[in-house]
Amino acid sequence: MPDATVTSVTSPVTIRPEEAAHFGALAAEWWDPKGSSAMLHKLNPIRLGFVRNAIDMHWGGDIEAAKPLTGKRALDVGCGAGLLCEPLARLGAEVTGVDASSQNTQAAAAHAEGTRLDIRYIPGELGSAGLGHFDLVTSMEVIEHVGDKQAFVIQLAAHLAPEGLMVLSTPNRTLKSRTLLVGAAEALGQVPRGTHHWDDFVTPDELEELLDKAGLVMGKPRGIGFSVSKGLHLSDDLALNYIVTARHA
Repeated sequence: MPDATVTSVTSPVTIRPEEAAHFGALAAEWWDPKGSSAMLHKLNPIRLGFVRNAIDMHWGGDIEAAKPLTGKRALDVGCGAGLLCEPLARLGAEVTGVDASSQNTQAAAAHAEGTRLDIRYIPGELGSAGLGHFDLVTSMEVIEHVGDKQAFVIQLAAHLAPEGLMVLSTPNRTLKSRTLLVGAAEALGQVPRGTHHWDDFVTPDELEELLDKAGLVMGKPRGIGFSVSKGLHLSDDLALNYIVTARHA
């Protein structure tokens, strides 16, 4: 197991207070599949499918195993109320979730207690928490909300064990994402107004450069697309949203 005691990462503040406040205000509804986080509930199975496949490929595990993360430490950054942390715990990991909003980590801890899952939740900046190294680091739909994207990625890399696996997802900055993820989604009430700021979306090329500067190598991105017949699904089309793996170079 990686050494869990490591000094805190010294880096600029990445949390935007207004973003933390926005998502903290939604904490009470986070686990309601028909509430303000309904889109995340729809996204979660798609992301989990990608994560499970990435785990099996990275560690060469048994694809039929119920708990492929047994004996491993997992960190979810920007964890919200624990929508990803809980499945990772059920896959066998020792899970830590970090979020900018204390309301979210409180809601996450309460839900985990109700489901009898032992998950550690910590509010605040990742870089000042001194959490150590993790075999798996995830951060889903988060980088578009942070103040200093390069500092944030460096923080993520600093917490990834030498042979560890990272998984990130984020909206792409395209005309299609502006039209559908910002305009239409907010107009139709699929996401709360003010959730997305299109100028902060990150293209795959930009993310690859951010990861490279942090000493990480990005895997081939997969799109998360939408169609009437399939709903949300993994796709070769990266125009809306995409998900990638990363490893130490």
